[in-house]
Amino acid sequence: MLFEKGSGKGKRRDFRLQKFPQFLIKQTMSDRIEHECGIALIRLKKPLAYYATKYGNPLYAFNKLFLLMEKQHNRGQDGAGIGGVKLNMPIGHNYMARERALKENSLGRLFKGILKRYDKLVATGAIVPEFPESVKEHFDFGGEILMGHLRYGTSGGLSASSCHPYFRRSNWPTRNLMVCGNFNMTNTPELNEILIQRGQHPIFDTDTQTVLEEIGFHLDQAHDFIYRKFREANMPGPHIPAEISKELDIIRILRKSAAVWDGGYAIAGMVGNGDCFVMRDPRGIRPAYYFEDDEVVAFASERVPLMTVFDKSTESIQEVPPGHVIAIKNTGEMRIEAYADPVPQASCTFERIYFSRGNDPEIYQERKLMGAALAPQVLEAIDYNLADAVFSYIPNTAETASYGLLQALREYRRGEVKKEILRLQAEGKLDEKSLDQLILGNWPRAEKIAHKDIKLRTFISSEQGRSKMVSHVYDITYDVVQSKDSLVVLDDSIVRGTTLRQSIIKMLSRTNPKQIIVASTAPQIRYPDCYGIDMSELGKFIAFQAAIHLLKDRGAEARIAEVYRNCLVEVKKPKEIQRNCVKDIYAPFTPEEISEKISEMLYPKDIDWNGRLRIIFQTISNLQSATPANTGDWYFTGNYPTPGGFAVVNHSFIHYYEKRGGRSYGA
Repeated sequence: MLFEKGSGKGKRRDFRLQKFPQFLIKQTMSDRIEHECGIALIRLKKPLAYYATKYGNPLYAFNKLFLLMEKQHNRGQDGAGIGGVKLNMPIGHNYMARERALKENSLGRLFKGILKRYDKLVATGAIVPEFPESVKEHFDFGGEILMGHLRYGTSGGLSASSCHPYFRRSNWPTRNLMVCGNFNMTNTPELNEILIQRGQHPIFDTDTQTVLEEIGFHLDQAHDFIYRKFREANMPGPHIPAEISKELDIIRILRKSAAVWDGGYAIAGMVGNGDCFVMRDPRGIRPAYYFEDDEVVAFASERVPLMTVFDKSTESIQEVPPGHVIAIKNTGEMRIEAYADPVPQASCTFERIYFSRGNDPEIYQERKLMGAALAPQVLEAIDYNLADAVFSYIPNTAETASYGLLQALREYRRGEVKKEILRLQAEGKLDEKSLDQLILGNWPRAEKIAHKDIKLRTFISSEQGRSKMVSHVYDITYDVVQSKDSLVVLDDSIVRGTTLRQSIIKMLSRTNPKQIIVASTAPQIRYPDCYGIDMSELGKFIAFQAAIHLLKDRGAEARIAEVYRNCLVEVKKPKEIQRNCVKDIYAPFTPEEISEKISEMLYPKDIDWNGRLRIIFQTISNLQSATPANTGDWYFTGNYPTPGGFAVVNHSFIHYYEKRGGRSYGA
């Protein structure tokens, strides 16, 4: 029996979930980037009674799932969903369930609604918490396997039905399939065509449904093959389901399914018989982590939630290897196997710059390195005058990188002080006064300049009114910056620059500095993404706009039309041999020239400030040095890890040139 119901609302029992905090809204100095989703999966290895006895709670897995999802809520503000499977349930009893919720505080509303029903079952006596089997029998999510998903929509419609997990139903447990994922497929039209050629009727507005149906098709084939084998051997019908469950090989099924996929993905799934899996794309574009002990196997999109929720050390948490499936049979047997041939890894660099939680020990150090790498450019921009410079950051995600920048600047200053002390000592001029001046003067100064008013809502409908409201979302610390100062503000990335121009620069200019320097820990974002981050419209990138303006300024507009014609030629070729024609737009210019043009374009024209604005970007080589394990830098280099990426970038330019909006995934 299967179960599905919408989310509800109700009171919580204090001994279970302490609170349901509001989602943190990620603050960006440029425009908010809607990004990839988050997944979580928990597979208990012991009976429910074990956890009820040891932890005093029959909802051990349910609580842990909530915490894993709550610790990843930066990855989903559009919707949330959970699914569950109960092992070895008698025929006719509920063994598989799913619920989803949409919009604001979807995670809190989802779990509150489910707990409200749990409370009612306890109140009526159907569930007795001291008897865990009653929880398993009557509570929809009282099983051994639970899966959760946090959604940030990047393709498809936004409705409750578009939230994960997706569910493929059948009367046969071994044909019931539920999947959720953090992914985007670049070749969804081709995948839909495969389904059509089989005689299926795909749902065209989502690649998730396409993935579900592809896995489901091969699951059906495997099921039917095993069924016929035992049926022809005259095995009694009631005995066949158990034998199918034993022989079902989910890794073989996924190997066949993924052979036609092009994209970045981390996908979790459950079969109705209790088999479950997590798989990661061959390039390792999207992240996935796991750990196993004698009580549980758990998966998540990030390392730190697993560490925090299950009190594990860094060394206990492993990455799901790229191109591998971790499959757990309903018996508890766990296998880790490759489903694809090895290819060079290209894990997403943006994960490290922006999306992943900064308290991951590796990410924390990488972000500090990214900040430190900007020090030479910053020093040059302020003419090495640390005495008249103030350093700050916006948004909060750039705070860690600011520590790295300040550390590098202080090391530079210490080096200068050391040289000067040695010089004065050699000349016999070293005294207490000069020492005080050297040690205390010209020291890098950090201040909290911008403050965000989280209570302010930009609800004005008109664009003009909204822009003025946005300009007041931030406030400043007054009388800290002086007119002779350079105000250096660190950002993690600059994508479109709209908010910089419309509000942030205006706000910072009220401090009346000599110049404002915005330093981005990410290089110039020049090319669209197609693997799960909502950055596919090429014409919206400020770096692309700057290159187009430079071409026009220099009378080279013919190159724009030439690139358009070349893109039209390329998209007619097989994806495997297409080249990135958009690189030709940037080829005539140095990164510094584009940065200078961006600075000019982002300077607000309607402010009473005569200072200079400079935009500084991380170099690609420094980024690669700071994040050596994450080589997926196609946003900056245009070097896509799969053929579908080259098709997307060429289609994206065609859309720009033809003034067509919308995404170009799988065009």
